[in-house]
Amino acid sequence: MSDAPHIPVLMTEAVAALAIQPGETHVDATFGAGGYTRAMLAAGARVIAFDRDPTAHDAAAPLLAEAGDRLTLIRAPFSAMASELAARGIDAVDGVVMDIGVSSMQLDQADRGFSFQQDGPLDMRMSREGITAAEWLNTAAEAEISDVLDRYGEEPRHRRVANFIVGARPLARTGELAAVVRRALGHRPHEKKDPATRAFQAIRIHLNDELGELTAGLDAAERVLRPGGRLSVVSFHSLEDRIVKRFLRERGGAMPAGSRHRPVVAQGPAPSFTDIAKAVRPSDEEVSVNPRARSATLRVGVRTASAPWSSNGSAMG
Repeated sequence: MSDAPHIPVLMTEAVAALAIQPGETHVDATFGAGGYTRAMLAAGARVIAFDRDPTAHDAAAPLLAEAGDRLTLIRAPFSAMASELAARGIDAVDGVVMDIGVSSMQLDQADRGFSFQQDGPLDMRMSREGITAAEWLNTAAEAEISDVLDRYGEEPRHRRVANFIVGARPLARTGELAAVVRRALGHRPHEKKDPATRAFQAIRIHLNDELGELTAGLDAAERVLRPGGRLSVVSFHSLEDRIVKRFLRERGGAMPAGSRHRPVVAQGPAPSFTDIAKAVRPSDEEVSVNPRARSATLRVGVRTASAPWSSNGSAMG
């Protein structure tokens, strides 16, 4: 896998938070280049890993051969974690680690179309299935593109960028899209952050339903973790971190207090997580070695014996 170098972010902290004991079964929900999995295997775990990207599976052969029956790699999104484990007769696991978002491996491969650092086809599909970024950009209504840029890229001038994109259609290359966004927003070469960054993030998240996957994946992790099992999640931007933070706060029973303007709501289900740790961020040393770590946040919780919640906030039977 050295052909696609990837430096796992907060790996030591995220894996340590699992408190792995030899012989336990843990899930690496985002296999990628296998960095987290290698660390979990080294700690003595049996690992069930997930990745929807076929490229990750192609590169995993050496590690699969080395680990033998201690590693199972499943080609599926982590939102399918519960059903995929059940299909293999696994009722509960001791830990789940998630490293959310696009990997350096994907970003560094120009033909995947995730980055504007190198010109490549406008693809952006993590699974290599379904509609490409080019196909979506060339057919979506201007209002839809504007909404995606606003919602998932938090782009202040989303309407203007969407208008420029529609005016430049058809688009086929990452370089073309980046140039259009820069024209719309104005770009000075010395600026620290390229104005195309937010647009690329937004389109990628939308195309892969990343936030929907994250929400479903957290629910799945809640269902498969045994009492005392640990959830360890690394996110890379505020949209992801908000979802993780809210999930752990709600499942941990940290409901807002009532007031004379907002009465206390009826008692919800029993907390399904406890020991919600304070958010961990990378050290200055890690950021200096791996700039991608700059925006990372690690959040951890421990599963209680209470029933998992359903998606509407009630306890499941």
